[in-house]
Amino acid sequence: MRDIVIGMADGLTVPFALAAGLSGAVDGTRIVVVAGLAEIAAGAIAMGLGGYLAAKNDAEHYASELHREEREVVERTADEEHEVREILETYGLQPAQVDPIIAHFKANPKVWVDWMMRFELGLEAPDPGRALKSAATIAISYIAGGLVPLTPYMLAPTPGEALLYSVAATLAALFGFGYMKGTFTGTHPWQSAFRTTLIGGLAAAAAYGIAKAIG
Repeated sequence: MRDIVIGMADGLTVPFALAAGLSGAVDGTRIVVVAGLAEIAAGAIAMGLGGYLAAKNDAEHYASELHREEREVVERTADEEHEVREILETYGLQPAQVDPIIAHFKANPKVWVDWMMRFELGLEAPDPGRALKSAATIAISYIAGGLVPLTPYMLAPTPGEALLYSVAATLAALFGFGYMKGTFTGTHPWQSAFRTTLIGGLAAAAAYGIAKAIG
């Protein structure tokens, strides 16, 4: 869901602002379509690559911390025991209740390391295929979002007419996307919908105004 939100949010907003800006500076729709498709392609690649690298960095960070914890339970056992006691005491456990847990950890070093990764560092083992999945999800979401504001320029005869359809389609998509994002993320759906629509609309209006003023 996080990757869909990242890709779709930028996919709806950036091509929308670009198309609106070009509408204020050119007479034909062909330039808008060509520039828009180029931007969607470049944006999808860049965003997908960013998602891939972020997921790879998370996996490498987890592997590095896992190696450190594996070493510390062997080389700094007393320090690790103290850390376990401190963590469990925050949950209200008494020393007599902690002792058998530590004894169990000593007999099962892998369980100990996994527990420390989760409760000391707050890290979960990443999905081995996460990097590629993240890249593909973000890129596809960006393309899907980018085609919404651009499609009217492929169908309408003039940039001005296409802009009206593009604004209507994109604002509706931004509103629906914001509402769904709020529903899935646990925030207020209507608040999320209005906020997402406002940001996208302001970006497009600014781009259109600047292009109109320069043109």
